Order: sequence, then structure tokens, then C-alpha cells
Amino acid sequence: MHLASHYKATLNQSVQCLLCPHKCTLIPGQYGKCNTRVNRDGRLISENYGVLSSISTDPVEKKPLYHFYPGRSVLSIGSFGCNLACDFCQNCEISQINPHILSHRPSRDPEDMVNKALLHRDNIGLAYTYNEPTIYFEYMLKCAVLIKEHQRSNIMVTNGYINEDPLREILPYMDAFNVDLKSFRNRFYSERSGATVQPVLNAIDRIAKSGSHLELTFLIIPGYNDTEDEWKELIQWITDHCGSDTILHVSRYFPKFKLNAPPTPLKTIEHFLEMARPEIRYVYPGNTPQLNNHTFCPGCGNLLIERDLYRSTLLGISKDGFCFQCKLKIHGVFNGTTS
Repeated sequence: MHLASHYKATLNQSVQCLLCPHKCTLIPGQYGKCNTRVNRDGRLISENYGVLSSISTDPVEKKPLYHFYPGRSVLSIGSFGCNLACDFCQNCEISQINPHILSHRPSRDPEDMVNKALLHRDNIGLAYTYNEPTIYFEYMLKCAVLIKEHQRSNIMVTNGYINEDPLREILPYMDAFNVDLKSFRNRFYSERSGATVQPVLNAIDRIAKSGSHLELTFLIIPGYNDTEDEWKELIQWITDHCGSDTILHVSRYFPKFKLNAPPTPLKTIEHFLEMARPEIRYVYPGNTPQLNNHTFCPGCGNLLIERDLYRSTLLGISKDGFCFQCKLKIHGVFNGTTS
């Protein structure tokens, strides 16, 4: 239990949370949509501060990040709750919770997590993932500040549903983001996730302009966000706001939680890849080991990075990110060098 940031007091001991675009106004005892932030006697409390659902050392490719220290590992942590209510949530066991479970779980100090990250010689830092890290903002920020003191990296895997002020506060400490853009249609966000799309686009735009490394994920759900018209608009927006060097992961949906749509056909993933690759240089299939997810040089076609599931082997690229064959600088972070 920890005093939250980014809120204001209103009338009669009510408070308004300003962390995400929901801007929940809460009377004493009431929880926000995230089920983790609660009004206690006129103060907003983060009940999931340091309460972790998962602690694991993962390949960085699992976040997914393909152009940020490929082949390295990162200590990954997650908590409980989410500020979206996606009926297709792939992590519903930890995101869609009864808030009362939080009081029965122990809390881990930020210093403990940072020390654990430092124990692993090949570990690049900390990744905030599994559930939505925005809703354990205070804990993430404290960990991120400490990690930077040790010259390690911070990674935020997020749905992007965060307000401008908290995003501005966390940006200086975040080295890399993967943002899950669920659709380019507001109707999809409203009906499937209980949110709106514009704040997510605003966050992606700010991150793209910040200098932090950015990769995007788009989960294709048959019958809901799989039309060519939406894809064309999505690809154009990414090109215009993030650039043609954007790294885009196109993931395959499988039935989970409340949605029983059939799994995404492989041919649908392949069709999206065919549409996107002329505009976006680095587009990869996700959740589809049947499809090639290697990195090729956009200049000469040289094989740069070979991937087998989450294992990466650097073949045709130098440690500072240049193609061995044509000397093109590849967008990303390779051995600490950015482009």
C-alpha cells in the first residue's frame, strides 16, 4: 500500500485519479477501473505497490523487442490489474482481478528488484511487463530511477493508455517501449477494451519523438480488426508518426478470456505482412513459429539476425548495428549504439 501520484482531491473527500485517460473520480472506499487504486479517507492509494505476480529472466525478444540488445536477457516483473478491460485478454489471470487479493500478498522493495537484476551478469536491466505497468506507476518509477543509477536499461511493455504528465515523468528513465496498439478504430477500443484509441496514439507519438527505442505490437483478431481498410490506415499512421524504420510485430490471436473468435489464420498474418513491408522496413510475425521472423537488411537483403523462437543469433550485423555487406546502419540498439 503506497500513496499514489497523479491525482487531485475533489469535494467531500473524493479524489480524481489523473494517471490514465479514464480519470476516475472516486468516493472513499471506491476502486478505479484498474482495481488497484483506491480512495482511502480522501487519499488515493496504490494497493499493488511492490505486489508482484511474476519475476522472471526472459530473452528480450519475448517482450517482444527485436532491435533492442538482441540475444540478451532482461529481468521481467509484473503485478496485478489493468486499466483496460479487453475481452480477449491473453493475461486475464493477473490483469482482470478482484482487488481484495492484493492485501493478502507480500510486497517487494524496489531495491530488492534492482539488486536481483544486477546479480545476472548478462542482464540488461528491468522490464515492466506481464500486466499493464502504468497502474503500478510509482513502483515502476522508483525501480527505473535506481536501475539508471547502475547504468542498466528500463523497458516498458504497455497498452499506451496513460496521460501526458505521467508519461512525461517516466520517459527520461525508459530506454525502450513496446506499445500494444490493439486497433485503429475507436469502436473496437470502446466495445472490446472499454477505452478510446486516441490517447494510445498520442502516447505512441510522444514516445516516437522522445528518442527512446520504440517497437509496436498489433494483435489481429478475425472479424474485429482484420480489414484491409483499417490496415492501410494503421500502416499510414505508423509511417507518418513513427517513421518507416519502425519495428512492428504482428501477432496471432488465440481464444482467451471472454472472446471465442477462431485463431488468426496464418494467411491473414502473411497478407498483413505483404501490405506493411513496402512501407515499414521491419515487420515481424508474432506467435507464429511457422513464419520467418529473421531480420534482413532493407538495403541489400543480407541476413542480419536469425531467430529461432526467442533465441537470436547475430550473423550479418556488426555490434554497432551496421550491415556487414552494404554498411547500412540498422535502426535499433546494438551493443549500446542507437540509430
